[in-house]
Amino acid sequence: MIARNSAWMDEELQIFSDSVRKFFEREAIPHNARWNQEGKIDRQFWNKAGEAGLLCVTIPEEYGGMGGDFRHEAVIVQQEQWTHFSGWGNGVHSGICAPYIHSYGTEEQKKRWLPKLATGELVAAIAMTEPGTGSDLQSVRTMARREGDAYVINGQKTFITNGQHADLIIVVCKTGDVSGGAKNISLVVVEADKAPGYRRGRNLDKVGLHAQDTSELFFDDVRVPVENVLGGEEGRGFYQLMQQLPRERLIIALGSVAGMEAAIDVTVDYVKQRKAFGKALLDFQNTQFVLADCKADAVVARTFVDEYIMRLVRGELSPEEGAVAKLWACETHGRVVDKCLQLFGGYGFMMEYPIARMFADARVQRIYGGTSEIMRLLISRAL
Repeated sequence: MIARNSAWMDEELQIFSDSVRKFFEREAIPHNARWNQEGKIDRQFWNKAGEAGLLCVTIPEEYGGMGGDFRHEAVIVQQEQWTHFSGWGNGVHSGICAPYIHSYGTEEQKKRWLPKLATGELVAAIAMTEPGTGSDLQSVRTMARREGDAYVINGQKTFITNGQHADLIIVVCKTGDVSGGAKNISLVVVEADKAPGYRRGRNLDKVGLHAQDTSELFFDDVRVPVENVLGGEEGRGFYQLMQQLPRERLIIALGSVAGMEAAIDVTVDYVKQRKAFGKALLDFQNTQFVLADCKADAVVARTFVDEYIMRLVRGELSPEEGAVAKLWACETHGRVVDKCLQLFGGYGFMMEYPIARMFADARVQRIYGGTSEIMRLLISRAL
C-alpha cells in the first residue's frame, strides 16, 4: 500500500478515518455491486450515514453537524476511494450543498434545512447544468419569475447528482432578464415535497459511477416562497457560486489523488500474483518501471493537494488554485489508472475487476465541476 502520510492528518482524524472505513465496509461494500446494477444507492443508507455522523461534518453542531473542518470531509472522500465504494453523492450533499446553505443562508434557512441534511432526512442536490449550457453558468435559462410572495420556476437541468433521491434542490436560475449575465443569477431552493410541477426525469445511464443516481430535472411552473432564495436576496447567485467552486474542485482533486492510490494498490496486488512466462508480472522490468512512474505521480499529487487542503482550511485557497488542483490531479489520475489497467491485460477490460470500474469512474473527473478546458481558461486568466 502506498504510504499516505498527510501533514494535515492528526490522531483525532485518524480515529475518524478508521471509523469511516469500518462503516463503509459494514454498510456499503456488501451492497455496492447491487447498487451499481440498480443505478442508485439505497435511500436508507443516507439515514445510516447520518446516524454515524458522516453527513455535514463541517457544519457547526448548533445546526446538527459535527463541527469539523475540511479535513474531516477529506477523510470521507479518501475512504470512499480506498474502500472501492463508488457512487455515493455525499460530496455534493455534504461537501457542496450544506456549505452553501451555511455560508449564505439566512438564520431561518440554516435552522430549517441543515439539521435535516445532517441526519439524512433530506438529501440535497445542486442543479447547475442545463442541456445547452454545460460549464457556462452565466448562460443558464431556467427562470424564476417573481409573482407576489412566490417565485415561479420554469426550466430544465441535467446531469444532476442525487437527482433521484434529492429532497432539497439548490437551483441555479435567472431572477431577472433571462438573457442577462451574472448579475441576474440567483440560487433558489426547491423543497421537492412542496413543489407541484417539479419532476425527476430518467436516471441517466453513465459510463462510470453506476451507483450514483444522476438525473434530468424539470421545473414546470414550480412555485416556491420568496423566502427560499438563498440568503434572502436575489442576484447574488453567481458570486456565491464563484466563492464555493474552489472547495468543490478541491474535493474532486482529492478524489483523484485517492483514486490513484487505490488503483496502484490493486495493481500491485495483481502483478505479484499473476504469472507470465514462468514468473510474476512484477518481476518484469517494464512492470516495475510503469508502477514506479505511477507511484511517483501519486506521491507528487498527494503532496500537492495536501498543501492546498491546508490552504483551504486556513481560508486562503483562491479560485485559480482550485482550478490548478482539479486540472492537474484529474488529468494525472486518468493517466495513472490507464497505465494500471494495461498491466491487467484482458482482465482489466472486465468489469468484475476493480481496476475496470476505477477506469470508468475516473473519466468523469475531467468533466464535472468544470471541464479541464474550463480549468485551463481560468488559470490562463491569472497569467
